Amino acid sequence: MRLARLSLVLIGTVACAQQAISPAKALEERIARLRSLSDARRAVETENLAFEIRALRDRQAELALAQELSNFATEGDFGRATLLDVARTIADAIHAIPNVPDSAYDELARLVHYEGVDLSLNDPRFQEAVTRWVEVDKTRQESDFTLKDLAGESWQLKALKGKVVLVNFWATWCPPCRKEMPDLEALYNRFRGEGLVILAISDEEEPKVQDFINTQKYTYPILLDPGDLVNKRFRIQGIPKSLVYDRTGKLVAQSSDMRTITQFLSMLKQAGLGE
Repeated sequence: MRLARLSLVLIGTVACAQQAISPAKALEERIARLRSLSDARRAVETENLAFEIRALRDRQAELALAQELSNFATEGDFGRATLLDVARTIADAIHAIPNVPDSAYDELARLVHYEGVDLSLNDPRFQEAVTRWVEVDKTRQESDFTLKDLAGESWQLKALKGKVVLVNFWATWCPPCRKEMPDLEALYNRFRGEGLVILAISDEEEPKVQDFINTQKYTYPILLDPGDLVNKRFRIQGIPKSLVYDRTGKLVAQSSDMRTITQFLSMLKQAGLGE
């Protein structure tokens, strides 16, 4: 009987060893769990992950993981030092491998251009990536839309001169979108009397959006974008995204991801609100 039990233990040990995950896979799973952590713990874990990713021997895996970590690192405000650590991890991988995809340069340029990361790269492809983001800014400045909200009222962006307009691209299935919505509601209630208009745009079906809003009770206008046309026109890739236009219609601030209420206040300040 003891021998049979010992055999089972040995078989189980071998099976576990065979199922052991690679270091890269373990890091990937830790990145996926970041949203379950408190903000304070999440900042520490993000820095730890950046350090451990740089220590990988597989440079291709390092680059893929660094880009994935970057997507999570901008969901809120975890400090410039944290973002700089993530950016350095991407740059480290870029230097180490051939045939780097444009997406890696785009991600690094996003951190520099939109998140204020102080990092330069003496690489023409990085400069090209920064230029691409500048072109996106130009498109968002020049573009317009007319969309209906859940009540059937039409809103045209260019017709709102004289107001400070915050355009927020979001979806019901998006965790960081849902996390920032209470702060948007608080800002709307605080500044609507001073001319703030918040237009939240979703490309989902109306019943799904309506059910979500009915449950959450948000009061700022929720606009529908059938066919994803406005998202494409404004070159929105990944949500949430927020654009702030001042009273002259000038695009003065943008987010590349989720923002905290403090970050939103900083954006609105650039449009003359909350000074």
